[in-house]
Amino acid sequence: MPSAMPSPADPALAAEMRRQVRAIFDHALAECSIAQAFDRNVDYVHDLLSIGGQTYNLETYSRLVVVSIGKASHSMAEAFEGIVPGRLSGIVSCPAAPPSRVTGLQYFLGGHPMPNEDSLRAGAAILSMLRELPARSLALFFISGGASAIVEQPIDPALTLLDIVETNRALVHSGAPIAEMNAIRKHLSAVKGGRMARAAFPATQVSLLVSDVPDDALDALASGPTMPDSSTVSDCYAIAQRYDMLVRFPERVSAIFENNQLQETPKAGDAAFSNSRFVTLLSNQTAVNAAIEQATALGFAVEVDNRCDDWDYVRAADYLLEKLRRLRSQSGRVCLISGGEVTVKVGADSGVGGRNQQFALCCAQAIAGEAITVLSAGTDGIDGNSNAAGAVVDSTTWSHAIQSGHDPVRALAGFDVFPLLQATGDVIITGPTGNNVRDLRVLLAY
Repeated sequence: MPSAMPSPADPALAAEMRRQVRAIFDHALAECSIAQAFDRNVDYVHDLLSIGGQTYNLETYSRLVVVSIGKASHSMAEAFEGIVPGRLSGIVSCPAAPPSRVTGLQYFLGGHPMPNEDSLRAGAAILSMLRELPARSLALFFISGGASAIVEQPIDPALTLLDIVETNRALVHSGAPIAEMNAIRKHLSAVKGGRMARAAFPATQVSLLVSDVPDDALDALASGPTMPDSSTVSDCYAIAQRYDMLVRFPERVSAIFENNQLQETPKAGDAAFSNSRFVTLLSNQTAVNAAIEQATALGFAVEVDNRCDDWDYVRAADYLLEKLRRLRSQSGRVCLISGGEVTVKVGADSGVGGRNQQFALCCAQAIAGEAITVLSAGTDGIDGNSNAAGAVVDSTTWSHAIQSGHDPVRALAGFDVFPLLQATGDVIITGPTGNNVRDLRVLLAY
């Protein structure tokens, strides 16, 4: 039987639990390092390039090109250059200017969360380069989250950047789930839904993935530019009708739908993928596994539960806290780890914060008087529109917020939790990590 529950009022215990939960998260971040992932999966010796256990003799290829796109694009290109120095040519499209650039690569600063002019320029440059590749070429695609906006090119040249942005806004506000929104995005794009792979055919293609999507939906990563697309034009027409999208789309996009002018994306079995491989370097499971390792080393009984992925944050908080208490009654000192993302429906008048801080403060309201500590943070170091990665809360957070002059109930209702958590000293600031493998929630109980 577990021993009597320690008092949550014990400052030494509270400090120790905070130290432990941060140690678990920090270890997960370190194990999700892009550089480490490349070291584990990529090797280069005497013109022999090994990727994920398969070797490519670079002497047999007339050209080697790199296409690196997404939030981790510069980090991935930099890590590869450290292994294969002096051999790079190609294109990087990233959301912000890096401190330095990898020699031999052309850089574009694409927009996120909405595409910008450089997103379109990057898409055009990538397609042009790929279409000109000799057959005996090796095309390496480094793909990470955010690339869906950071690289874009409409399949209909008549569509403008404004058309694309307005279409994306209409999709986001349509009420459609992300998979259905992505189906339409893919069919309107010249780079998504496997069309980048089609442009590179018949070159040998290897895609190295840093995934911010569920492990069973990798074609959703960056809207699957190098992967077969399972959605169809018929799906798109049905989705647009179901959510009454045509009245919200810009005129030129509505006309494409009204005139049945969508073009089909390449599917499994298409020749475009006949010489393609996909290697997942990092995913949310990497972070979860690293958290398990550290929590076990700290002496916790560890349980993993990812089923609240994509749940509303309140429902997820209630579910995980109930499970944590049940585990504590059985084992005493326990750690519950949950990967993936919770959802927050943000209003037009929302303040500063993010889904992780919203989840954490919601938990803080429920754990007053208990020896429980909760961490929720994004592996990209960015939570919503704040400069925090997330937050750590315990039984004192709610009362400290009130003592500091903040109203936590109002902060939650207004999605304005960052100022409160900053005042209580509960925010996690890591800065942008140059990586993104979704979020991690770690709950400790004594």
